[in-house]
Amino acid sequence: MSRRIEASAPGRANLIGNPSDQYGGCTLACSVGMRARVVLDGSQPGRIEAADEETTLASAADLALRGDSLDLGRAVLAHRGLVAPEFGICYSSELPRQSGMAGSTALMVALVAAIDAWEGRTRGPSELAEAARDAEANGLGIQCGFVDQYACSYGGLRHIDLRGKSFDQGAEMPLATVEDLGGSGARLPFLLAYTGVRHSSDSVHRPIRERWLAGEAQVVEGYARVAEIGVAGKSALQRGDWSALGALMNENHEIQRDLGGSGESNERLIRAALDAGAVGAKLAGAGDGGTIVALIGDSGGEVLARELRSAGAAALYSLTLEPGARIDSDRD
Repeated sequence: MSRRIEASAPGRANLIGNPSDQYGGCTLACSVGMRARVVLDGSQPGRIEAADEETTLASAADLALRGDSLDLGRAVLAHRGLVAPEFGICYSSELPRQSGMAGSTALMVALVAAIDAWEGRTRGPSELAEAARDAEANGLGIQCGFVDQYACSYGGLRHIDLRGKSFDQGAEMPLATVEDLGGSGARLPFLLAYTGVRHSSDSVHRPIRERWLAGEAQVVEGYARVAEIGVAGKSALQRGDWSALGALMNENHEIQRDLGGSGESNERLIRAALDAGAVGAKLAGAGDGGTIVALIGDSGGEVLARELRSAGAAALYSLTLEPGARIDSDRD
């Protein structure tokens, strides 16, 4: 019988402080109750399969990116120097594709964890996050921060402090400081609403990043403030001060919106959430589609859910915390 490893990692929602994770900031993030799953199968060496696409690797040239759903597997294998892997890869996800809940990052984290297990390598969640982020940024060429990889690796509710980290530090980059604010199974008073609009986080973040690198004051000062909001938001949540947390969420979103990082579908759902009594509402991911997160107010979750559906939400999700990346099975 050939060896078979199954691994998984959860998606994530950014509650506050994003996207300061790309700029040495602080973000409060949590896992969501849906997982990305990867299977390594020793009976099908060199095969990559995802959704309705598949390929078999025969040479290093086959690892070149092609713009399809198999690129994630190609990028990780190339990053690991595995031109002719002794296993096949099959991946799938419970997360809607390009929905702003870090579905591709969750797959990346699960795949790196699975290959580590195949090779007998053990990493802690911070090292796993960094390895997955390196593969995503440098293998796939995605403009990304760090919080997605950490949130998918750790799971639960985490305050992720990235001060001192920068995208260009290379091997000398310090690990993030990760604080545990809640374990798996807990339910939080937030509601996620998926716009139904697929998006590319890279296309949202890259042009704003270029403005930040050019020293544009609005961007530099805006993201410095978002980093402060990430710290203040953690304190508000720990105190149970929902009014303060909601106000900070709204300020966080206003900054990102004014920088051009939101989108019509996001704004429609955020307006509906606030009109329905949500204490705060903001982007849960990059914007230009994807998902928003709303802090449920006194009107309750049922009223909020009804109004979000009326405003066009394609799907709604409560926030029940999931454990982080894990090996679900490893058998010969």
